[in-house]
Amino acid sequence: EEVARHYAACMDSVNLITAGQPEGMADDEWEATVARNKEHLEIMVAKDFWTEEYDLTPFKKAIKQGQ
Repeated sequence: EEVARHYAACMDSVNLITAGQPEGMADDEWEATVARNKEHLEIMVAKDFWTEEYDLTPFKKAIKQGQ
């Protein structure tokens, strides 16, 4: 259950990054938002509690997109 919550939180970060910069958001604010969410994903991908039932591919793609 806790791992599922972590996965959902990571997917929130993925969705935020892949949705792109919201209209009206300042560039510097967007860059900071992406950096925070990318860091979150990098930390979570490194965790050892993921099992094969969890697909981490979206996390890794969002990390690359956020560079």
